[in-house]
Amino acid sequence: MNAETFKQVQTDFAAYIRNPEKSEKPANIEQRRLNVYSELFYNNVESFIASGFPVLRSLYTDDAWHEMIRDYFSRHRAKTPHFPEMAQEFIDYLNSEFEPRDFDPPFILELAHYEWVESAVMLSAADINDVKCNPNGDLLDEQPVISPLAWRLSYHWPVHEISVDNMPDEAPDQPTFIIVYRSREDEVGFMQINPVTARLLNLLDDESNPMTGRQALQHIADELKHPQPESIIQGGLDTLRQLRKKDIIPGTRLVQQD
Repeated sequence: MNAETFKQVQTDFAAYIRNPEKSEKPANIEQRRLNVYSELFYNNVESFIASGFPVLRSLYTDDAWHEMIRDYFSRHRAKTPHFPEMAQEFIDYLNSEFEPRDFDPPFILELAHYEWVESAVMLSAADINDVKCNPNGDLLDEQPVISPLAWRLSYHWPVHEISVDNMPDEAPDQPTFIIVYRSREDEVGFMQINPVTARLLNLLDDESNPMTGRQALQHIADELKHPQPESIIQGGLDTLRQLRKKDIIPGTRLVQQD
């Protein structure tokens, strides 16, 4: 068998494994063996995706779920062979190749992304202990530092509340802001925040315009035209303390000595 023929055999075999119902059976391979390989590959992929997106899986009947996963398995061309990165490949599929069916919920992509983030934060190579900061620094008069393991998310849908018993038909007027984070003890958690806290974190994370906690809160009070800026600052301090307790803010920026 020459190289070109062998390459064609591999191509035909892979096509059949991906979608045996729509591909021709490769020649000279026993059907029983083909069935074993086809079921083994598909079941591994399906099981991994189902475990990575448990809420999404729970919203579908078996037939509807397997139809979608078979479409992913047969059409999507993954960029990585690593199983831990398969969830990202499924997100890419939903973003670019998936064709929603009449019964697919409108929030499918946002829900899948939210479920993926949890595993992505857990598997991230970033280490909060590498962040150079003062863990006991003054959160108002120094510059709070945001953890690289605190992912700030904004969704049209309340993805953290979706379940079989709670499937909204319309997105609420206000977006949902969530932080998914990993603590120093490598525990992953999530925290829903309001628009003011989301704005505060955006200001503190702007490296082109570094701000102390007080400056950022004063900036927000000015934007809101709040008649009592000090109440915004004091309320913001409570929020900053809560964020530090969760390791979302591991500390304040170290002051460079001249």
